[in-house]
Amino acid sequence: MVRVGLVGYCLTGPLIGVGDSIAAFFVAFMIWGAFQGALDVSMNTQAISVEGKAARCLMPGFHGSWSMGSLAGAGVGVLGVGIGWTLSEQLLLLAVPCLFVVGWLTTRMIPDEPDRQGRTSQQAQKGRRRVLQGTIIVLGSIAFVDMLCEGAVADWAAVYLRGPLHATSVVAGLGYAAYLAMMMTVRLLGNRLLTRFTAHSVLPVLALVATVGLVAALTIDHQETVLVGFTCLGAGLALVVPTVFSACGRIPNLHAGKAVATVSACGWAGFVLGPPVIGELASLTSLRTALLLLPLLTGVVAAATATARALRN
Repeated sequence: MVRVGLVGYCLTGPLIGVGDSIAAFFVAFMIWGAFQGALDVSMNTQAISVEGKAARCLMPGFHGSWSMGSLAGAGVGVLGVGIGWTLSEQLLLLAVPCLFVVGWLTTRMIPDEPDRQGRTSQQAQKGRRRVLQGTIIVLGSIAFVDMLCEGAVADWAAVYLRGPLHATSVVAGLGYAAYLAMMMTVRLLGNRLLTRFTAHSVLPVLALVATVGLVAALTIDHQETVLVGFTCLGAGLALVVPTVFSACGRIPNLHAGKAVATVSACGWAGFVLGPPVIGELASLTSLRTALLLLPLLTGVVAAATATARALRN
């Protein structure tokens, strides 16, 4: 699945810039997104297998690599625009080394973790299905709330700095960049952090940092404080998704890939809904008031990660 997703992702990406109509653009974008989703789920499933074989926390570091790729991709995009490359040319140029280098690396992957075997009695199986359903709902809900915040800050951080706070375009761009940079930093430190401390003690503390930092930033409402607030948000959300995906590999009687696919779908639903929810609230009140929804949601993340049984293993 990683190989299929990788080939499809690299080949369909350049197509989004060659369509001659808005309909063709959307079709190409949807196909590209489908391959990206398949690659996302299969890579995280492989990461769970690697974690299990290594018997130590590795998922935050993997997601830290994703954050590094996001920042590198943004830099390549800026460079490409400066040179005059079209979007399709940029994606085609990146696709070639990805196919060869990453394709070669897939030969080093290991088999999926085997399904965990439980008791055979019908009563035990029914009981496990009920517990399993509840676990997936909890993990999916945490991922949904977390990525709703991620989607909202991705689309609205620069808009808020550029609009109500009258920041320059450079400063406005720093809002999301600061968020991503802090998220990457915390994720790269996450392996050691979650090895030394438990997830249900680390995640609530980080989420509270995001809550307090963003509330203070929006209350003071200056460009500098808002940048600090978005930085705190990046720290608060950094380890949530990696930890939730890691927990998917510990659910009894369920293949890790199925669990990751379900929880990931919940998360991406939140990511898609975040921007329009903030936009609708902003149209009814103000963008500043709408953004106050984010610290409220990080407070929910703090409470959920502190009490979720699935994160206590």
